[in-house]
Amino acid sequence: MKVLFLSDNFPPEVNAPATRTYEHCRRWVAAGAEVTVITCAPNFPRGKLYPRYTNRLRAIETVDGIRVVRVWSYMAANAGVALRTLDYFSFAAGAVVAGLSEKADLIVATSPQFFTTWAGFALHVLKRRPWIFELRDIWPESIAAVGTAIPTVAYRFLEWVELFLYRSAARVVAVTPAFKRNLSDRGINPAKIEVVTNGADVELFRERPLNRALRQSLGIDGKYVVGYIGTMGMAHGLGAILAAAASIASEPFHFLFVGDGASKADLVAKAVSLRLPNVTFHETVPKESVADWLAACDAMLIPLRRADTFRTVIPSKIFEAAAMARPILLGVDGQARELVDAFGAGVYFEPENGEQLVAALRTLAGERALCERLAEGGRSLAQHYGRDRLAAQMLLILQEVAAGRAALPK
Repeated sequence: MKVLFLSDNFPPEVNAPATRTYEHCRRWVAAGAEVTVITCAPNFPRGKLYPRYTNRLRAIETVDGIRVVRVWSYMAANAGVALRTLDYFSFAAGAVVAGLSEKADLIVATSPQFFTTWAGFALHVLKRRPWIFELRDIWPESIAAVGTAIPTVAYRFLEWVELFLYRSAARVVAVTPAFKRNLSDRGINPAKIEVVTNGADVELFRERPLNRALRQSLGIDGKYVVGYIGTMGMAHGLGAILAAAASIASEPFHFLFVGDGASKADLVAKAVSLRLPNVTFHETVPKESVADWLAACDAMLIPLRRADTFRTVIPSKIFEAAAMARPILLGVDGQARELVDAFGAGVYFEPENGEQLVAALRTLAGERALCERLAEGGRSLAQHYGRDRLAAQMLLILQEVAAGRAALPK
């Protein structure tokens, strides 16, 4: 089976779409599939080309058996709207051109970059091959959720396109059950919607002792360290976290932020203006080093802004923290809270509620037995949502579609 996979992000980028795509595709290759990923030169989130890469019309490499075709795109930082739209659209156009010459039994296109799924549909039409919409985010709903203003006419047009693409796909693979309910409630036949959640790579994120060497190098050993590792974007509500940090600056807690994103510069400026001694910012680290940084933390912080849209998501950070047996401080309601509560893997606080965050943090720091129970819950969660099982689940869907056994209900 020949799989053509379109993804705006791919390693060495370390965001959630890049990680999921890579971890699934390498397992499909190991199972005997021929996988080609069309992506762009790595530049997320700053819009700056990574070392040793060039932004060419077409460049080919092999990564763990995956044939990776990188196409030219206009590179823009993960901030603002106009330039990012040009970035996303240029990749989609390049992906269509590159995809025409690639052999494929089926096409998979992953969101949240909306235009990537447009490219998947275009190749479906041009190559007469079935395609699968991997749904990682509900667009355009999620755009509005972070406060980006969209004219009503434009919003309705994007929503019409969104529904059209769902109906045109042989399958929609959603990453949460709530996404499936959302589509079903809007008229998409639930028979064509599969749920394959995010998960934990238990090989990479295996439990290990506290990384005291790293803590000492950062000057934070002896503190109760709360870690946030990942994109610092408009959706994450990290401004409220800094306000909470300011309220307990004299207590033995330290907040460690690792990563980059649209909001980072503003967050750093705010921390400087507040003269916070209990906050450290660090640059993005390679994927293979993330576990070392997780091991330097006593608990992992996973927040999102307070919005109904985010009640439907399950951040991939949950699975990494769980696999490392780190208690989770969860500032996300809905699906994510239900998951963490079901396994007893973390403590919930209301999104953007600094007082509740501080109370939860003090509880964790003061109750060793609770932390041990949460760690055990995390181990169970990670085992249940292991990448091996989830990749195999999605591979079965791909095989059905490629074999022509997939019905095409609207």
